[in-house]
Amino acid sequence: MTELTPPDIRAQKEDELLVVRCQLGERPAFDQLIERWHEPVAKYLRRLAGTEEAAEEVAQDAWLRILRGIGRLRDGRKLRPWLFGIARRALMDRLREQYALPTLTEVEMADIPAEPANADLEDELRTMERHLGELPAVEREVLTLFYLRELSLNDVAEVLGVPVGTVKSRLFRARQLLRRAIDSHGGCT
Repeated sequence: MTELTPPDIRAQKEDELLVVRCQLGERPAFDQLIERWHEPVAKYLRRLAGTEEAAEEVAQDAWLRILRGIGRLRDGRKLRPWLFGIARRALMDRLREQYALPTLTEVEMADIPAEPANADLEDELRTMERHLGELPAVEREVLTLFYLRELSLNDVAEVLGVPVGTVKSRLFRARQLLRRAIDSHGGCT
């Protein structure tokens, strides 16, 4: 488990207090919750839903579920993965047919090109964002949660409802598929 920095600790305490205030029924607290978390949740949904319209519909559904279910959240420190978990379930309900389709064929280890050892992280992230849309939903989702929403492996596992080992496997496969997508377009530009 990673150590939290002082700004992370402060944000976590603010979230905990916000959860308690929402659970007590304070109307301004609900507004603050939405103001604080709508954009991160919406970005996550836009990246996975495919269209702005679909993402907005799913976001509305997710926020209804969040506001109805906040009373059942027992640990305010878990607000972040709880929010993304609800958003994910709302999206999966909407995309159930597409989500159930098989992904790409199995990847052979010999076919996977080696990653450069000294790649610049910022260039990698920009390149990843450009090619993320080419990936199947499962791989796009795990990369988005881990790298772009900066959830820990444990939090991603909680959001997806799978063991941490499965998250690691999906991340490995997703990185390889992303690398193939990048390589097929001539690498970083």
